[in-house]
Amino acid sequence: MCIALKVPFWPVLVLPQGVLLVFLFTLSHECTHKTPFRSGWLNDVVGHLVSIPIALPFTWFRYFHLAHHKWTNHPEKDPELAGKPRPDNWPALLVYLSGWPYWTGMAKILLQNAFGQIDAPYLPASQHHAMRTEARLLLAIYTFACVSLFDTPLLFWVWFCPVLIGQPFLRLYLLAEHGLCPSVANMLENSRTTFTNRFVRFLAWNMPYHAEHHAFPNVPFHQLPALHDWTRSHLKSTSDGYSEFTADYLNSLQH
Repeated sequence: MCIALKVPFWPVLVLPQGVLLVFLFTLSHECTHKTPFRSGWLNDVVGHLVSIPIALPFTWFRYFHLAHHKWTNHPEKDPELAGKPRPDNWPALLVYLSGWPYWTGMAKILLQNAFGQIDAPYLPASQHHAMRTEARLLLAIYTFACVSLFDTPLLFWVWFCPVLIGQPFLRLYLLAEHGLCPSVANMLENSRTTFTNRFVRFLAWNMPYHAEHHAFPNVPFHQLPALHDWTRSHLKSTSDGYSEFTADYLNSLQH
């Protein structure tokens, strides 16, 4: 609202707006697990709504994410890796943090789904029609949003520009979830718990407790701190803050 009204110094608000928008990913993630709300239909409605600003088709993402849980950190079977390793050098890391692979990847998914080219083994045939309809609706929304720019730059400043600027923060956060973790079956080892402040935990729906979440995915987000008290001594991959993880990851890069 403040950006739209162009209050004094409004450009400085674009970055926090972007961070808030891109971290809608974590709400979408929670909705796939049906934990934010007691009502299943409300989880679905919110999941679909928050998919719009981040170009993450909710029905498709639910099954993509279930496959990720089943094959966590498997270099070839985990769809988050899709046979491609995480960035292991500076150029690859910078490209990853820019969000370019995400945006191009989701554009490809939306177009494929819209034209019915849905062939990933983890996407059930019974949901292909829903995924096709979902992709077409999202593409129609994005087309309308782009056309509106010829009349007013409002959506550029409150949506397009912020999500581009905020993307590196989400990418770095997501990299910590499984980056530098071994490719083993133990969920308390192939996923990382990052000890961080209350604000980040709130923003990410307690997903910094990521090893706990992967070990017990049906535990709702608000119970993860309590679960952490039980699992802490068994965790194999942890970082004392995102700054520590980032430093460790940068030290691991090929020079």
